[in-house]
Amino acid sequence: MKWETRVTDLLGIQYPIVQGGLAHLAYADLAAAVSNAGGLGQVTAMSLDTPEQLIEEIRKTKSLTDKPFGVNFAIGQHGRPYEHMLEAALKEGIAAVSVTGGNPGPFLDYVKGTQVKKLVLVAARRQAMKAEQLGADAVMVVGQEGGGHLGRDDIGTSVLIPQVVDSVKIPVIASGGFGDGRGLMAALALGAEGIEMGTRFIAVKECVHAHELYKNALVSGTENDTVIIKRSIGAPARVIANSWTDKILDIEKENGGYEQLKEYISGKANQRYIHDGVEGEGFAWAGQVMGLIHDVPSTAELFSRIIDQAEAIRSKWAD
Repeated sequence: MKWETRVTDLLGIQYPIVQGGLAHLAYADLAAAVSNAGGLGQVTAMSLDTPEQLIEEIRKTKSLTDKPFGVNFAIGQHGRPYEHMLEAALKEGIAAVSVTGGNPGPFLDYVKGTQVKKLVLVAARRQAMKAEQLGADAVMVVGQEGGGHLGRDDIGTSVLIPQVVDSVKIPVIASGGFGDGRGLMAALALGAEGIEMGTRFIAVKECVHAHELYKNALVSGTENDTVIIKRSIGAPARVIANSWTDKILDIEKENGGYEQLKEYISGKANQRYIHDGVEGEGFAWAGQVMGLIHDVPSTAELFSRIIDQAEAIRSKWAD
């Protein structure tokens, strides 16, 4: 069966599946594996320290795939400059960029006039409309089920997606709670033209930077094993619940601000868990979709399952 949507046409991919930016995890091995399987893989830019490191990662990805891939820019990291990283990525001739966090306006202006496709992650209808106005080619819309940073309005994906579809003319990519073929078909039924998956792509063999403890936690955990942190500072984000996140929530209950939280919510604390496997001294992003994750397949195997399941549903609907 063909899986042609405006998202596949826009990005030049076989299946309308986009890999999330995945801070400190989305590097060449994973990005190339996703692209080779027919989706859009992405390299995380702002987890790297220098433009030279990003160039090296892009070139490594190109050595592993001849398919399109993108570079994700999480620009909301306490005002860290991103322009030099973006300039480096554009000079390398990438197919797409995505932007998460912060004001996407200056970012989109920087890319304007190039052939690079521009994706913006949003968590509300008003944000999607603004992204379209600013020149985004598509919006990735994350519902409350998602892992990592979320919107402040606690709107579930099944309500948010149709709202955004009705409000913009550009393609919508659904995010938050997707991990199998049923989710893909549900997103398409809601009016989206593709899905973005983050958490599900951590529990694959090619996500080589994720510690086995992290992957095992995603496999053994359920949808009830996540909590939302950082709500008190206006940046709600979903993580795996553990003793470290209990400390974060205790600080928030006591009205502790960013200064009291920064040691606990830092990138170093994140990496202690996801890279080093020191579960009691850090935290790990994860969405409620972990309740649907039961193993750690190869990326190609995961795609095969998703498409087989989705095609079975399409055939059933056609009867």
